[in-house]
This record gives sequence, C-alpha cells and structure tokens, in this order.
Amino acid sequence: MIVRNNTDREGIIESGRRLGVVLSEVAKAVAPGVSTATLDEIAERLIREGGDMPAFLDYTPERAARPYPATLCVSVNDEVVHGIPNEAPRFIKEGDIVALDLGLIHKGYVTDSAITVPVGKVSDEATRLMAVTKASLENAIAAARPGNCIGDISHATEKTFKGTGFSVVKVLGGHGVGAGVHEEPWIANVGTPGTGPEIVEGMVLALEPIANAGKASVILAPDGYTYRTKDGSISAHFEHTILVEKDKTLVVSRRPGEE
Repeated sequence: MIVRNNTDREGIIESGRRLGVVLSEVAKAVAPGVSTATLDEIAERLIREGGDMPAFLDYTPERAARPYPATLCVSVNDEVVHGIPNEAPRFIKEGDIVALDLGLIHKGYVTDSAITVPVGKVSDEATRLMAVTKASLENAIAAARPGNCIGDISHATEKTFKGTGFSVVKVLGGHGVGAGVHEEPWIANVGTPGTGPEIVEGMVLALEPIANAGKASVILAPDGYTYRTKDGSISAHFEHTILVEKDKTLVVSRRPGEE
C-alpha cells in the first residue's frame, strides 16, 4: 500500500496502535501451562472487542491449500512461523520461546506484527537469538527510508547476524501490507545494497527478520502452514509494520512501553 492522503495515514497508524496493544496483552498471557489455543482465543476476543477484524483468520495465502484456521500464529521453539494454535493445541512450558504473529484489520487497514517471548528462564542461546533477531529488525527499520532500495533493508537485516553463529531464514521474509495481508514488494532477509525496488514515501511495509540457532533450512509440516527448522534448532521471529515518510519512518505497530 502507498499512503496518499491523511485518511489513509491515520487509518494505518490507528490500526498499528490497536495491533500493538492486543499483541502486548497476548504476550503477557504467555506462561507455563497456558495452551496455544487459549492465546488464540485471547487475541480474537481483544480484536473483536475493539471493533476490528482478525487479518489472518480464514485468509488463504498464495499456494495455500486451505484458509488459515486461527487468528494468531503461535510458533514454539523449533517452529519457525505460522504455527496453528487451535487444531492440535500445545501447552507452553518453562524454558520455551514462543513466537506470536498477529494481523489486525481496522476500517480496512491491515497491519502485521510479531514478537518472540521467553517463558520463564530460557537458555543463553535463546536469549542471544532473540536479542540479535530483534536488533536486526531495528536495523532493517533504520534502512527503510526514501531513496534507499528494498535490498538495503535486506542487507541491514542480514548484516546483523554476521559472526553471531545464527542463520537467517532465506525463504521467508517481509512484504508490503496495508490494503491486504500480503502485498508487493517481497522483502528478503538477505540481500545486496542498492538493489530491488526503490523505497518511496508512503510505503507501508511489514519487516520481519526470522532466524534459527542452527542452520537456515526449514521444512513445512503436514498441516500446510507450520514451518519448522530442519535440524530441530530453535527459531526467533520479530516483525513490525512501518510507514515510510519523508522525514522519518513511523513504526506503527509499536507495543505500549516498547522502545
């Protein structure tokens, strides 16, 4: 989506604000003994109580064989993205890391955000993986400014992981958003500066670094949605929706209290 007027700008900003509030509340509910289905129920209830619509529920991505059956994606430990929370619910336990990916539609404006949450005391490896992945998102956001190219965002993401021992997932990445859940351009998490489409004022983009503690390879589960690491290593995922403006880039999906 390209924001061309103040109505669109206010709509995207409000959609992102609402999403940030809901995702923050869902993250607070993550605790040992809580089921993934419960987290999904909380997300849907909060979205609908605000008068909005879940963006993922019943959405059918390109090449998918069926609509996504839940409001929230919940991916635990070696699950990379798109874990289905309500078909075979799991109970979260101490030491897990849990990625929560959520989309919201407010007055037709779609925003998308994700966070990976530690459950109690987690391993040092998990702590470092989450910290580096979150840092890569901030570096990607900093590269998303008019006059740069999509490849600059991709390179900023990739560069953050150099020397960390972690692997960026190459087959998954960010995308345009705003009028729909997935729009052009595709935003890879690895790339070359100065390549790809030019970043222009008004672009609404979902940036989402995804990284594994082991190798980058992933496999798709039989449910048609859940990706897992091929080697069984843990994975982390962070995402924000941004609005590119002339003088600054707005991160519209910041959660309350997030720096």
